[in-house]
Amino acid sequence: MGRSRSLANKWKYINPSYYLKRPKRLALLFIVFVFGTFFFWDRQTLVRDHQEEISKLNEEVIRLQDLLEDLKNDQSVSGEKMNFSHSGGDVGKKIDYTEDPVDAQRREKVKDAMRHAWSSYEKYAWGHDELQPQTKNGVDSFGGLGATLIDSLDTLYIMGLDEQFQRAREWVANSLDFNKNYDASVFETTIRVVGGLLSAYDLSGDKLFLEKAQDIADRLLPAWNTSTGIPYNIINLSHGNPHNHGWTGGHSILADSASEQLEFIALSQRTGDPKYQQKAENVILEISKTFPDDGLLPIHINPEGEVVVYSTITFGAMGDSKRCCFSFYEYLLKVWIQGNRTAAVDSYRKMWETSMKGLLSLVRRTSPSSFAYISEKVGYSFVDKMDELACFAPGMLALGSSGYGPDESQKFLSLAEELAWTCYNFYQSTPTKLAGENYVFNNGQDMTVGTSWNILRPETVESLFYLWRLTGNKTYQEWGWNIFQAFEKNSRIESGYVGLKDVNTGVQDNMMQSFFLAETLKYLYLLYSSPSVIPLDKWVFNTEAHPIKIVSRNDRAMSSGAGNSVGQQKSYKRPLTRREGRFGNK
Repeated sequence: MGRSRSLANKWKYINPSYYLKRPKRLALLFIVFVFGTFFFWDRQTLVRDHQEEISKLNEEVIRLQDLLEDLKNDQSVSGEKMNFSHSGGDVGKKIDYTEDPVDAQRREKVKDAMRHAWSSYEKYAWGHDELQPQTKNGVDSFGGLGATLIDSLDTLYIMGLDEQFQRAREWVANSLDFNKNYDASVFETTIRVVGGLLSAYDLSGDKLFLEKAQDIADRLLPAWNTSTGIPYNIINLSHGNPHNHGWTGGHSILADSASEQLEFIALSQRTGDPKYQQKAENVILEISKTFPDDGLLPIHINPEGEVVVYSTITFGAMGDSKRCCFSFYEYLLKVWIQGNRTAAVDSYRKMWETSMKGLLSLVRRTSPSSFAYISEKVGYSFVDKMDELACFAPGMLALGSSGYGPDESQKFLSLAEELAWTCYNFYQSTPTKLAGENYVFNNGQDMTVGTSWNILRPETVESLFYLWRLTGNKTYQEWGWNIFQAFEKNSRIESGYVGLKDVNTGVQDNMMQSFFLAETLKYLYLLYSSPSVIPLDKWVFNTEAHPIKIVSRNDRAMSSGAGNSVGQQKSYKRPLTRREGRFGNK
């Protein structure tokens, strides 16, 4: 009985009526509650403030480390002579770099060309995908995503065109809208828009660009929802509904389906969300299951069944003159470089080396001048034709030669130089000194223009840039300058740059392709810049010439589960990259 009364006395203290009859005790309880709440809230605030302070200090340490690295580089560039040690992607050779006044003058000329192209776009086609200079209006070739603007962001940044970059940034912030009822190419949207935005983020650190890149990538992802994981090539940005072109017979195009790895891996690294990497890497895993012994894949692959289907093998374009297969082989190499050549990306390098053995079987030589070229293969027959698009190959071979032993490295580097000489002669062999779209080869005739238009393509100057960076041979700078002067003479008009309908007659077309600003002018500019501007051991270019920061990968190799360990990769640190003017390249 006594115990019951004791329990009753204790329980009365949690009965509200007890305190309502005793206002002083109620007030005391309220004061205790308020002080307790303030104490707890203050402790939580202190912990949160402490965590924020630690985060700020860590960021400051990183900033100071980057600043120290910048100062070291500034000292090496400001001297009369800079000893540039080629590591990683730079073939391991030491190349003495001396700032040449001629290089500075040529760099400024290329920068002036970019100013002219950009100001024409701003004046006549702002916010549209591409400029038609002859009629002075914009067209939406890619659904009105501002393709030229996004493609140009990193070029503007690298060249130090700050005001133009800021105006473009404001358009991205206020006007860029991906919710469009438009059937977009997964490939073109990835390399131009996702790649352009990621590069702008890596260079500037502005999270706006990363958020926009994630937005458009999320709209593309349903294209990968197939039984094989091989994506469809077309998707509606507003409604989804992925599908393929009717003229492919339901098949996917190799490059369009297997050349998104650089961008989607980078997006997973920067956001911490593994889904992008998983989608892109599973494609390569699926292809690797039936990868041929010669490493050469046909134009078309099947998204809903047996992957490999019978069709033409080419390193160039297809009948409609769009990119076809080359970026697939390019990305096998570049994902290996992007992952900093670790064991996690070895499988990409092995597949690339297998494909390069196959490429050697396609190399033929003309008579009488013995120009090397890459033929096409249909079944067991060879077609003696090479696209200007395939002129990316010399740069790719030079870039990949560093992963071989000495003998193989020299063999592939020599082949790269031979092919570059052929590509340069594509330009030199016409009256305008601009290359046609493709060339045919006949015994005793060397090369003849096939399709005769020129649409301001970048592939040859891209290869000249790599060969100059990797060998230090200034001949490649001279060849690039000759090509640039031909563009200035034949393609520059008052309202921008145009292509040619015919490189033999010089008749002009009415289109300034977005890749002219993204690729052609960027590679020309870098051809006359210090090797410390976008160094090849720190950055890798996507197939639209958008530089993406290299991040070491230590996750599991692709064959044991593609893309499942993004969190195990080395954490991404956004670089505080110096703009072109801070390298002394004004």
